[in-house]
Amino acid sequence: MCAVRISGTTALVSGANRGIGRSITEALLERGAAKVYAGARNPAEVAEFEDRFPGRVQPLELDVTDRAQVRKAARTAGDVKLLVNNAGVALATNLTDDTVYDQARHEMEVNYFGLLDLLLRFAPTLGGNGGGAVVNIGSVASLSNFPGFPTYSASKAAVHSLTQAARMLLGGNGITIVGVYPGPVDTRLAKDIPMEKPAPREVATAILDGLEAGRQEIFPDAFAADFGKTFHASPKAAERRIAEVIAQIAGQAEA
Repeated sequence: MCAVRISGTTALVSGANRGIGRSITEALLERGAAKVYAGARNPAEVAEFEDRFPGRVQPLELDVTDRAQVRKAARTAGDVKLLVNNAGVALATNLTDDTVYDQARHEMEVNYFGLLDLLLRFAPTLGGNGGGAVVNIGSVASLSNFPGFPTYSASKAAVHSLTQAARMLLGGNGITIVGVYPGPVDTRLAKDIPMEKPAPREVATAILDGLEAGRQEIFPDAFAADFGKTFHASPKAAERRIAEVIAQIAGQAEA
């Protein structure tokens, strides 16, 4: 695993308009990235970066479920050396509501198939540019299902599996594949989880620190780091840990 040099690099971040993606975009620029393509379904939501970092940000219309937009992004951003697959959505909260099937399908379209499409389009770009890195933003739920978000967790498990495959299949082309596994973060996605959560900026900083340190797997917050240790020691123990957290949250809600 090679360390990723942030200063001077050209990056693309999907879902750059809010949450972790917005904080990663900002942190990349502050660490000296030469250029960042800020991908968002509505580019106007990232236009402020152009004023703050003139000449170094290009807003990019990018709905990761729109294959034509993904292809156009690959043509536009032909100088990318670092791809951050951050765009994500969480919808279903149970397995009994009639809407869960459609919600789960949309989660897979965004979280997994959108990421896969970007990977397919940008792997040749990275290889042609002499190598580079792909950062896939997963979740601790990639490793053990978080029952409050059952189908989101399944989509993130698919991201984890694809990350492993890409690491083995693309590494020979000089492409570094990094998996990121945060716990609940203080974003809109996790707003209903009643526990202490780090700010997106803290998580973004830890992610870039991990890249520059050459880590293949990054657990960018205290909950995630503790969970990662438990998971690597015993996946079953990690499953029990999640169950304990759910029980604690339920107890807090009843109190």
